[in-house]
Amino acid sequence: MSPTPRPVSRRGLLAAAGAATALGLLRFAPGAAASDGPTAYTASWPSVDQHPPAPAWFQDAKFGIYYHWGAFSVPAFGNEWYPRTMYNSGSSENQHHIATYGDPSVWPYSNFIDGARDRARNPVKFAPKLVSKGGNWDPNAWARLFKAAGARFAGPVAEHHDGFSMWNSRVNPWNSVQRGPRLDLLGLQGQAIRGQGLKFMAAMHHAYNFNGFYEYVPYQSDPTLRILYGQQGAAAENQLWYDKLAEVVDGYQPDLIWQDFALDRVDEAARLKFLSYYYNKAVSWNKDVVATYKDGFDDLGEVYDFERGGPSGLLTPYWLTDDSISSSSWCYTVGIGYYTPQAMLHSLIDRVSKGGTVLLNIAPMADGTIPADQQSVLLGMGDWLGRFGEAVYATRAWSTYGEGPTPMGGGSFSGPKAGTAQDIRFTRSQDNTVLYATALGWQGGTMTIATLGSDRINLGGLTRAQLLGNTAGTAVDLPAPVQDGSGLHLAMPSTAPPFPALAYTVKLTFAGRIPALGAPAATATWVEIANARSGLALDGGGDVAAGADLGQWAYDGSPNLQWQLVDLGNGYYRITNRTNGMAADSWGDSGNGARARQAPWNGGHNQQWAFNSVGDGRYQIVNRGTGTALDGGGSTAPGAPAVLWAPNPDPNNEWTVTGS
Repeated sequence: MSPTPRPVSRRGLLAAAGAATALGLLRFAPGAAASDGPTAYTASWPSVDQHPPAPAWFQDAKFGIYYHWGAFSVPAFGNEWYPRTMYNSGSSENQHHIATYGDPSVWPYSNFIDGARDRARNPVKFAPKLVSKGGNWDPNAWARLFKAAGARFAGPVAEHHDGFSMWNSRVNPWNSVQRGPRLDLLGLQGQAIRGQGLKFMAAMHHAYNFNGFYEYVPYQSDPTLRILYGQQGAAAENQLWYDKLAEVVDGYQPDLIWQDFALDRVDEAARLKFLSYYYNKAVSWNKDVVATYKDGFDDLGEVYDFERGGPSGLLTPYWLTDDSISSSSWCYTVGIGYYTPQAMLHSLIDRVSKGGTVLLNIAPMADGTIPADQQSVLLGMGDWLGRFGEAVYATRAWSTYGEGPTPMGGGSFSGPKAGTAQDIRFTRSQDNTVLYATALGWQGGTMTIATLGSDRINLGGLTRAQLLGNTAGTAVDLPAPVQDGSGLHLAMPSTAPPFPALAYTVKLTFAGRIPALGAPAATATWVEIANARSGLALDGGGDVAAGADLGQWAYDGSPNLQWQLVDLGNGYYRITNRTNGMAADSWGDSGNGARARQAPWNGGHNQQWAFNSVGDGRYQIVNRGTGTALDGGGSTAPGAPAVLWAPNPDPNNEWTVTGS
């Protein structure tokens, strides 16, 4: 995978700065008709930025599965970066390689692909065999497992940083048909996955192949080996990067192409050529496709991907996270550990409530076996989704994501986390008439949802409150709930339902549309104020001097990130930091990009703020003294300053407010 990624929005950067397959491979039937977007694209940002980044099928799917499986799975040591680190003298992988196989200078990584013997004279090769040929790999069984897990799309890492293509490539001699297993692994998986009615994706990590992955490998005299190790020079490597993608597009028609980091190191012309080619092919297939990125693209036409994380609050536009079933490795290794089904499911529910989709990685063994412990996690998630998926699939984020004591998200590498019975996450039906409140545990007695207090929302149109039942499509009616200023109180069964579950969902049905959630109430409790684009929380920075800048940080529950809203009775609020007691202050600077600061409360207009609702639970926080609004500045880096900007419709200028 990658180091910490840097999301790129061309809109933010600009504001800051002023038809037949070439392969003759497997053919797939077109999917549903493309919904909108241009009928043709050119290789330019203004053109590809018109592509709808997150089609309805993707926003409805919520959950996908992919897998790191390849020649790097054979040593089953360290992680999927073994091809790189085995050449790094003195590393644990290097020492393991020397002891097990030999010095990399005489026993290179290519041996895992072409086959060789280790020091004990055991044959070593990435050569999974189909069950029909007496092996352990059954792509149809894999696809059935993915469907049983509740995934709505799936697919393999078609090429990792190591440069080994898992398809019948004409541009890369290091591929799974000419070498190794001598099977079109991508094609066989595509057939099986689509055969289960799932969308098919391909993950491509090859931008880093020639941008540093093999930096410890000596320059190769063999031109074929130079292709594997990314040593052909910039022009040839950029062309190969594009040609591999074009082969995957032409030969397999993926519904989604996911790409890892280092796209920003690929020539911009090649990036634009790929996007326009893929989107034009999708027009000819008459279906909607998704391209994701960690860097090098933008969120106007593509979907931004958080690695192992997600935002701490609601985030627009629609986003994705890729996470792994293990904290230690993305590929199978001996002794690999796994997250619990509870942690994985709760993180899925949390991320969906914040407007995202989860792509979960599993780690098959080299021979095609998916370990039983991994299957158990997947089937545990699938069991819950099969019963209560009504609250997840085809839903949309509501005005606020939820409430509770457990901070989740806060950027990339924040990882999955299990919640508690007091953690509640919201989703809604697309017609905005049903609100789902999912508790990440069983409360029993009275379930109180503080967000739905009478001071924030009028529930006069609520016609029915139900607890989703053990069988999909069933529900148990609850007594009429009671609402007051402290929340909505629901009388739950005194004991947990006879069906155990990892989370429990209350379904609230309204006569018409779900009422709008009002402005945050002035309260003695503390709130998190999070930027709608970055998901980072407003940060007072601790015990700092008057005039110190306000910053942004991944929410971790610390008092530096907690604020009290005090209603001044004139349409404005005082915003007070919990750690230092100082108030947010514009400092009287009305210029775009001016730093937001803090100072002891003095009652001046520069310390008074209006919370203007812009819908979807987001607010512009406008300063009375300057007329400018609190703004994230386009940065997603923890520690970035909060600034002031003229009110505008960009998510940088919008914030969510959540009780802490």
